[in-house]
Amino acid sequence: MTSNTSILDMLQQHLGPDTIANISQQLGASPADVSSGIAAALPVLLSGLHRNASDPQGAAALDSALNAHDGSILDNLGSLLGGGATGGIGAAILAHILGKRQAPVEEGVSRASGLSAQQVSQLLMMLAPIVMGVLGRMRQQKGLSPAQLPEVLGQSKAQMEAQNPALGGLASVLDSNHDGQIADDVMRIGSSMLGGLFGKRP
Repeated sequence: MTSNTSILDMLQQHLGPDTIANISQQLGASPADVSSGIAAALPVLLSGLHRNASDPQGAAALDSALNAHDGSILDNLGSLLGGGATGGIGAAILAHILGKRQAPVEEGVSRASGLSAQQVSQLLMMLAPIVMGVLGRMRQQKGLSPAQLPEVLGQSKAQMEAQNPALGGLASVLDSNHDGQIADDVMRIGSSMLGGLFGKRP
């Protein structure tokens, strides 16, 4: 990993065709629908983490949580996803990242991807530990302090917005108090991000 590798770059590396096929099998969904679901979900999860870490107390809490997410999960994703072991861990992470916004986010991912509500719920519980694992590994490899976590997360958000100018309002999505608006924004994000995340695969 180069010093310029971002969280988004690492996530793309670990969410390759084999992982997507594994997730598809677990969900009983097509790889195309799973790819669409991931494209909608990742920007929101990363934006939620950035939002939570934007103050010193939140950054310290995230840094503490990463002690339990050192990146080792990334070394055996096939076994982990196949065993369904992400459920409890994923649900706990999602509760911290999304809180009361989880339901409208799930609705938006469902509408963007064609996945059912139950499939989206399972997908998010699979993705959340992977996102934390990537951030935990980057924290170890780069020796990140709590104060640097918001900067690293902000870089990935900027990278997503640079790839897809339509995501300019990403930061405001989770600040909305209108559940329907969150779902609409997540659906729009999914449509905008699909090519950026998966369009350059060989």
